[in-house]
Amino acid sequence: MKNFLHTLAIVSLIIPVTLGAAVMGSSNYKVQSDSVNFGGGFSSSTNYGQESSAGEVATGYSGSASYKLHAGYQQMISTYLSISVTPVSLTPVLNTTGGGIANGSTNVTVSTDDVSGYELYIKASSSPALVSGGNSFADYTPAGASPDFTFSVPAANSEFGFSPEGADIVQKFRDNGSVCNAGSSDSVNNCWIGLSGVDQLIAKSTVGNHPNGTGTTLKFRVESGASHVQPSGVYTATTTVTAVAL
Repeated sequence: MKNFLHTLAIVSLIIPVTLGAAVMGSSNYKVQSDSVNFGGGFSSSTNYGQESSAGEVATGYSGSASYKLHAGYQQMISTYLSISVTPVSLTPVLNTTGGGIANGSTNVTVSTDDVSGYELYIKASSSPALVSGGNSFADYTPAGASPDFTFSVPAANSEFGFSPEGADIVQKFRDNGSVCNAGSSDSVNNCWIGLSGVDQLIAKSTVGNHPNGTGTTLKFRVESGASHVQPSGVYTATTTVTAVAL
């Protein structure tokens, strides 16, 4: 009986945003930029974060084919953002007939000093995502608009999906113990959906978390149904995770 292997490769990204030179500092502090004005500062609510200043003249962004100008210290503010992730291998090796389930996971850590936080997205480079030459596993399809609470594949099918877990996952992947996109829980190994070639939002924070960062665990699962015959091969999904500062 032949076996088939399947592995998942995830692109690892480190995205630093360069900081400008400081205008003053000491061994205890550093002021990146300063301004002469009469008001302003940081304000926020559950829906926004805002840095403002009052009294500066002719501030803002302007440019042409020959130059770009960021006038005023608010325009000069830079943000640090980093993301780290490791490749994944799904185990165990499955038989071409008789079906089975294989699992794998990775931790994606995002760190930013942006006071408004970040968003984390995932997308696959192909559809279906998990392929070996001309053969593939179908992208997991939930029964409804929300992710499936449990991973379920018909006996005659083979499918590949993922589920995120962590403090910052969006409501779509939270559950009430039996239904996804309901409640506020983050049950282990629940709320499954398929990858696609379009960015899907999986985690979000409205505050900065530098320097420690926040981890989101991505769980991946592939299943071949009991009556399905899957051609042998090394199956690979190239998946990109992207962090965006807000």
